[in-house]
Amino acid sequence: MTVEIWSDVMCPFCYLGKKNYEEAIAQFGGEVKTEWKSFQLNPNLGTEGMSTYAYLSEMKGLPEAQLKASFEGIRKAGEEKGIRFDFDRSIIVNTAAAHRLIQLAKEKGKGDEAEELLFKAHFSEGKDVSSAEVLGAVGAALGFSAEEVESAQTNPRYGEGLEKDLYEARQLGVRGVPFFVIDRKYAVSGAQPVEVFIQTLEKAGARRTLENLTPDGEVCDINGNCS
Repeated sequence: MTVEIWSDVMCPFCYLGKKNYEEAIAQFGGEVKTEWKSFQLNPNLGTEGMSTYAYLSEMKGLPEAQLKASFEGIRKAGEEKGIRFDFDRSIIVNTAAAHRLIQLAKEKGKGDEAEELLFKAHFSEGKDVSSAEVLGAVGAALGFSAEEVESAQTNPRYGEGLEKDLYEARQLGVRGVPFFVIDRKYAVSGAQPVEVFIQTLEKAGARRTLENLTPDGEVCDINGNCS
């Protein structure tokens, strides 16, 4: 069984969805191959970072104080899963460079570890995940040499891998993440509860066809909305 996950490292629900999915896999007990897929919520961003609240205030036209209050629920949900969401420190940047590193990590069988480290760097440590220094540190933690980390940004195949994932997302009609696709037959949208993932994995394992598999869960979409 193969589960493909479209995700962006700036999406809080992607981080929450990862934790729920991991719990489900542990309880499911079957053999599951996970493949992370790149998705960019805003591919037009530059490399000069903005604070999360400043970015969303500009995108949505809302005061930062109102946005902070709306993110309290996400912060508490993160605490329950062992995630420290520090939205006061997190920096919104173009994630293409981070995704190129993820493409390298996938090639070396470390896609899951790369996602976790980049989520943590962005949400918990307030780091700029587009910077060469931060990506170098993440790469080193994954066991990659400096030359390998540099190649993620310079070798065309990693950019092609990113573009391929984005193209597949468009073909599937993915407009919000996280988005989970199981054996290209079943889909789970959003940071669904653990039980939903388990039920879906069991149904996929039984090779049954379902219509209207799950209701839409909480996602971040390409318009900067997280709900």
